[in-house]
Amino acid sequence: MTQGAGQGPEAERTATLRDFRVPAYVHETGPYVQHVHPGDVVPPADEAYPDGYTPTQRDLPVINRGDTLQVPVEPAPVPAPAPQPATGPGPLYVVGDVHGYLDELMAALQEQGLIDASGQWCAGTARLWFLGDFTDRGPDGIGVIDLVMRLSAEAAAAGGYCKALMGNHELLLLGAKRFGDTPVNSGAGTATFQAAWLLNGGQKTDMDRLQDHHLQWMARLDAVEEVDGYLLLHSDTTAYLDYGDSIEAVNDTVREALTRNDADEVWDLFRKFTKRFSFRDEGGADAVRSLLDTYGGTRVVHGHSPIPYLLGQVGSEDGEESTGPIVDGPHVYADGLAIAMDGGVTMAGKLLVQQLPLNS
Repeated sequence: MTQGAGQGPEAERTATLRDFRVPAYVHETGPYVQHVHPGDVVPPADEAYPDGYTPTQRDLPVINRGDTLQVPVEPAPVPAPAPQPATGPGPLYVVGDVHGYLDELMAALQEQGLIDASGQWCAGTARLWFLGDFTDRGPDGIGVIDLVMRLSAEAAAAGGYCKALMGNHELLLLGAKRFGDTPVNSGAGTATFQAAWLLNGGQKTDMDRLQDHHLQWMARLDAVEEVDGYLLLHSDTTAYLDYGDSIEAVNDTVREALTRNDADEVWDLFRKFTKRFSFRDEGGADAVRSLLDTYGGTRVVHGHSPIPYLLGQVGSEDGEESTGPIVDGPHVYADGLAIAMDGGVTMAGKLLVQQLPLNS
């Protein structure tokens, strides 16, 4: 996608935080219409982003869990061992966006029988895929990354595996660390990774604890994978098609872009991975099919867009206090071709860990 060029001298000035507060939640094919959540900026019905869309506004509301009604978390029951087949690969699990909520992740993994009470892998040959977005908004993003890295080694030793995909917040954190306040061409003037990271829930404690091995791990993550007929990706967007006509080509293109270490190129990658809602509404099933026809698989499994927003369950127009989103499990939509896995943990929703296929 060609970025829109600014016109006149005002386009070249360095943007301030005020400049970053642009409307979010716009379908790639038009404006996204939903109930207004307190603090959201919703574009008018006749207004859509230009081709130069850039995700410099706070992309999702950063809702402190203490500001919403919390549902008490019961102690996780003693997990039953994950079912193991006699031969062949073990059962397949996927995990939605974690965003630094380490305690909630540990509880969800234990409930599924993937880790024991001490946090060690206990699922044998089971296969576990994280769909990206490990940091930002929540309290312990680096702790989440450390856990995923450790479980990867433990699962491999047991004959299974634990793997992860690249999310837009991995790109954002990498960019903030590498490029800081270096100006980038956002398509709407000048922006910086540091400003965008802060606006999208960047946590100083994560940046302070970020080490080289974390950066190297994030930079090597794949963007797309296909497992058991499921096409796994982070973002509900067709922008992956811009990076190659095969899974291998997309993953190679993303890694090469990060290796070149060009701020504008990484920004464009982040911008495209931030797009969302391509599979909603009219034409959504066709958008999913375009990915499946190109990369294989029979269903797409993604994170990125919280299920409460896909269902319009967040907030109310009059701003009355809400009991919070209600998420019982993954959301199947787009003629049954798409499975959404972001339960909205950042807004007191549910951190989803789901075995595939779904029991339905």
